[in-house]
Amino acid sequence: MRVFCILSAIIGLMSLPYTDGSPAALSRRFGKSGDIIRGVNLGGQFVLEPWIKPSLFEEFSKTNPQVVDEWTYCAALGKTECESRLKQHWSTWVTESDIATLSMMGINHIRIPIGYWAFTVKDDEPYVQGQIPYLKQIIGWVGKHNMNAVLDLHGVPGSQNGFDNSGRLGGIHWQETQENIERSLQAVEGISRIAAQFPDVVDGIEVVNEPAIWGLSKQGIVDYYKRAYTTLRGIVPNVIMVIHDAFMSPSDWNDFNIAGWENVILDTHTYHVFVKDRLTLSRDGHLRATCQDGTNVRNFNNRLWTVTGEWSLATTDCARWLNGFGKGARWDGTLPWEMNGPVYPGATCSGQSSIAAWDAPTRTFFRQFAEAQMDAYEAGSGWFFWNFKTEEADDWNYIKLVQNGLMPNPPTDRHYSRYSLDNDHWNIKINSPWCHE
Repeated sequence: MRVFCILSAIIGLMSLPYTDGSPAALSRRFGKSGDIIRGVNLGGQFVLEPWIKPSLFEEFSKTNPQVVDEWTYCAALGKTECESRLKQHWSTWVTESDIATLSMMGINHIRIPIGYWAFTVKDDEPYVQGQIPYLKQIIGWVGKHNMNAVLDLHGVPGSQNGFDNSGRLGGIHWQETQENIERSLQAVEGISRIAAQFPDVVDGIEVVNEPAIWGLSKQGIVDYYKRAYTTLRGIVPNVIMVIHDAFMSPSDWNDFNIAGWENVILDTHTYHVFVKDRLTLSRDGHLRATCQDGTNVRNFNNRLWTVTGEWSLATTDCARWLNGFGKGARWDGTLPWEMNGPVYPGATCSGQSSIAAWDAPTRTFFRQFAEAQMDAYEAGSGWFFWNFKTEEADDWNYIKLVQNGLMPNPPTDRHYSRYSLDNDHWNIKINSPWCHE
């Protein structure tokens, strides 16, 4: 999902040509509900993350602390028991009621993460399959409730980032074998064939989530994107291909120019809690930093369509197990130093992720922070909030935040900010009160 992702790579990826101030690489627009994406992620559905649904992992906290991700979850349970538990999970974590609620809240896009193991599993891998019928059911609900979907390959063989959200916590081994790349492309093919069955609903495919440049070859990432483009285009010629920025700086992508590519959009992820320079900001500092994010997004969106595929309202990393199963937080000094902590030794995480514990000024700030981020990311092509819901972490729970008045409902109902359009949405002006243009 997220770690170490702030604005380092928003401003540059591809230098595709444009002629009239608008991005020329996109020949079609998004979805049923207009050009600006206002979406959420269905995190925790097909790729387990302990912090999103702690109840799945609770039993292992004392008996088997090595169970930290979906790989070890299934390895500990065995395939028969893992399949039984996951089928129960797949049938209950995302419901049609959730999708209908999101639609009524003004959401127009749903990003659906899924792992490669839904399409290809080797005998020596503990993963289980059976996700596809549930995926198709969710896509059907998304269409029924007048929204569109982006299908996201969230984990690939060998892990592209070493995070638990790739399916396997640990080393980054994705590029170490050609077999890993071929199996990743096999998963892209499988996702594309599902997308082809829902041409009026699925309008985007992300070919790999968050490849981590610190453990990968840039050329390898570029080569994979090229091959994924060919694979996808052979099955769904008009779907938008989404590529992640790989946490790289703009200058790292100056030479990346693929002649003839169409319908490609950049995905960047922006969080305020995984690196110290954001985590230590004051409330006003978070708002001002978000304003700068919006300027960066807008400037780059004029060259390559840019969507902020993950963000949240969290200003602390206090959500239980957010930094990994059994791990603490930088915020209160309970996370080991080797993971960039602590930040505020002696501080408390108590109540930091619970709406019930937030006082009136805190609630006001979070509403402002929500609107500031929406303004910023709508200066590009839009956003997907992480996550649609959680069991415990309220600052990551879109549905609960809306229900408590901490998110605009619908997203255009801004109390503290407003945006305006000049001719089209790529010339959006950021008019948040904490921004000065």
